[in-house]
Amino acid sequence: MMDTLAPATRAVDVRQFGRRAARLAIASLYAELALYPKPGLVSLIDNGSHTDMNAATFMRSLFSLRHYFRLICHAGSKNAPFATLKRLGIEAEQRMLRATGGVNTHRGAIFSLGLLCAAAGRAFAHGGTMTAAALQSHLRAGWGKELASHTAPVNERSHGLSVAALHGAHGARHEAADGLPSVFRSGLGTLRRTLAEGRGPRQARIDALFALMMQVSDTNVVHRGGPQGAAFVRIQASAFRHAGGTASNGWEAHAQAIHRAFIERNLSPGGAADLLAASCFVHALTAEHER
Repeated sequence: MMDTLAPATRAVDVRQFGRRAARLAIASLYAELALYPKPGLVSLIDNGSHTDMNAATFMRSLFSLRHYFRLICHAGSKNAPFATLKRLGIEAEQRMLRATGGVNTHRGAIFSLGLLCAAAGRAFAHGGTMTAAALQSHLRAGWGKELASHTAPVNERSHGLSVAALHGAHGARHEAADGLPSVFRSGLGTLRRTLAEGRGPRQARIDALFALMMQVSDTNVVHRGGPQGAAFVRIQASAFRHAGGTASNGWEAHAQAIHRAFIERNLSPGGAADLLAASCFVHALTAEHER
């Protein structure tokens, strides 16, 4: 059906949607931060395997990103080229680093959640139903080819890109070019299954995190622990999942034991944490259309 809204009205709707998407993005990042037990990762309870950041660092970072997600959503609604999205991401990263005193708290989330906000803006502008399938389709259609061919200059390479070159870990760009399959299949699928089984949001997020730890090629883990560390993460996550995840009676003690083991080995699955936040965002954004 033809969109009969006047341009000015449509523009207001796009701005309102952008603000809503930004609120959901920030809320999803906070949900990831507040989750516990969360192996090796910073939470409101402890700093995990990190000595350079804590929950307060993450909160400063979150505050610095509040306008970025709105801006990139609006850019997506205009079908902006990848170069525009990249510029917005770089500016957001600079604000994050100023807010945290140079600590990288949310670089991965700036990339993955930013792309999802852009895809959401594109989907909204096209007037379709806001489903997970539509969101993934707009991500691929809008920027898939550019993401697949995009490589950063050598002087801009992060730890993740360096690790990918050394060990063949795919990392965030490969994930995004493929339409973030870990988010849409593993993370979102696990969230929905746990909730459908009658357990709450906390348990759903724990199950989703462990599912992502099993499947994601996490350059954060490889950087800190090498291939052996990555194998340890997958083994521990698999053991938790095969024991029943949060459906098992002793799930919390099991997760806490894995948390301590990760701290002992200085492991932190930050890539999986970023994708968990992205999964929470997609779930919240699409919930009313996929009940």
